[in-house]
Amino acid sequence: MIIIDRALQARAAAGNPIKVGMIGAGFMGRGIANQIINSVPGMELVAIFNRQIDAAKRAYAEAGIEDIQIVSTRSELEDAIANDKYAVTEDAMLLCQAAGIEAIIEVTGAIEFGAHVVMEAIAHRKHVIMMNAELDGTIGPILKVYADKAGVILSACDGDQPGVEMNLYRFVKSIGLTPLLCGNIKGLQDPYRNPTTQEGFAKRWGQKAHMVTSFADGTKISFEQAIVANATGMQVAKRGMLGYDFNGHVDEMTQMYDVEQLQQLGGIVDYVVGAKPGPGVFVYATHDDPKQRHYLNLYKLGEGPLYSFYTPYHLCHFEVPLSVARAVLFSDAVLSPLAGPLVDVVTTAKIDLKAGETLDGIGYYMTYGQCENSPIAQEQQLLPMGLAEGCRLKRDISQDQVLTYDDVELPEGRLCDQLRAEQNAYFVPAKILATVG
Repeated sequence: MIIIDRALQARAAAGNPIKVGMIGAGFMGRGIANQIINSVPGMELVAIFNRQIDAAKRAYAEAGIEDIQIVSTRSELEDAIANDKYAVTEDAMLLCQAAGIEAIIEVTGAIEFGAHVVMEAIAHRKHVIMMNAELDGTIGPILKVYADKAGVILSACDGDQPGVEMNLYRFVKSIGLTPLLCGNIKGLQDPYRNPTTQEGFAKRWGQKAHMVTSFADGTKISFEQAIVANATGMQVAKRGMLGYDFNGHVDEMTQMYDVEQLQQLGGIVDYVVGAKPGPGVFVYATHDDPKQRHYLNLYKLGEGPLYSFYTPYHLCHFEVPLSVARAVLFSDAVLSPLAGPLVDVVTTAKIDLKAGETLDGIGYYMTYGQCENSPIAQEQQLLPMGLAEGCRLKRDISQDQVLTYDDVELPEGRLCDQLRAEQNAYFVPAKILATVG
C-alpha cells in the first residue's frame, strides 16, 4: 500500500496523471471528487456523470473547480480531456467509451444501471472501481469473467469495509497465519427499519433516507460480507450470519467461536453489533507452528488458538483513489470474486406482503437482505436481493419469509437478470455437473 504514493508522485512528475471518470455525484461521489482534485497528485478526475447535471457541477464546484464544460457527445468529451478541461454529462456511456480515460469509478449503488455501466466500460477496456457492493454481490462473478477476458481490473474499493477487511486479510495471510473469520463491526442492526424511521439521521448527514436504511436494516452489511466471502473463499455459519451483540472489544470475542467449525467451513464472514473499535473491521486467524504461537503470545496477541487483528476505522471516499492507482499502476484488485459466488444476499419480507404488489428497492419499506450460502440459495431458488426491485408478487408473503423466484414475476428485459442467469450457467455447481456427466 505504501508504494502507491511514490508511484502517483512519479506520474505527477512525468506530467502523465491517471485520468479518471466518475459515475455518480451523490454524497460519496462529492467526497471522492474533492479527494482526487485536492489531495491526490498524479491523478485527475476529468469527467463526472450524473442524471441531474447540476449535481455533477456541484461535485466539481465544492472541490474548487469552476471552469466546467457540459458535453453530450463522445467527441466533445474527448476534446475536453485532450485540452485539460473538466467535463460533466448526463450520458454515462460517454465516460465508458471516451479515449483518454483509464479508469471508471462507479458510485451509484444501482444494480441495473450499474450493470450497463460496468459492461460498457469493460467493453472499452477501462478498469472499473466499484463503490457498489450491491452490484458486486449480485452479479460480480460474471462481471469479473468479462473483465478478465478484456484484460482489465474490476475491483471493489479501499475505504469501504469490504476493502478494509480484504487488506487486513491479505496482511494476516502474508505473515503466515490462516484467516478463519472476516468480521464487520456495526452500531445497529434492525431489519424493520425504513426510510421513515431513518429520515432524521439521513437529514443530519446529508444522505438519502433509503441509503441510510440499507445500513440499519442489515441489507448493506449482508452485501458487504457476501463480497468478502466471494473474494476469500469463506461462507456464512448460518442464514443471516451469527451477528453477536457484544459490548466489549473484538479482541475479547475470540473464545466465542468454535475453531473446528470455522476450519470445516473454510472460514466465515460475520458481523458483530456494539463492539469496539467501531466502526472497524477484524480478522481472526490461527497459526499451526507452536514456535510462532510463542512469539505471538510474546507480542501480546494471546495464547490463541484464534488471534485477533483489527482496523479501527474505514475512511470510505478518502481511500478510493488508492484503489484506482492499484488497478491502473499495479494491476492489483482490492477485492474481486475468486470464481463463482459462495455467499448470496437473499430477499426477505420486512412486512407482510400481498399478491399483486410490486417490490420496492433496497433500503425501502418491503424487504431486507440476508446472507445465505450460494449452494443453498441455488437449490432453494431464493430470490437475490439485488434483483427484487420491480418484481411483482404472485402470492402473499408473511413477514420474515425468504422469497423465491416462484413467488414473483421478474420485470422484462433487464440486463441484470440476463447476467445473473449467465452467471448461474457459467458457474455450474459441481454436483450438477456430476449429475449431467
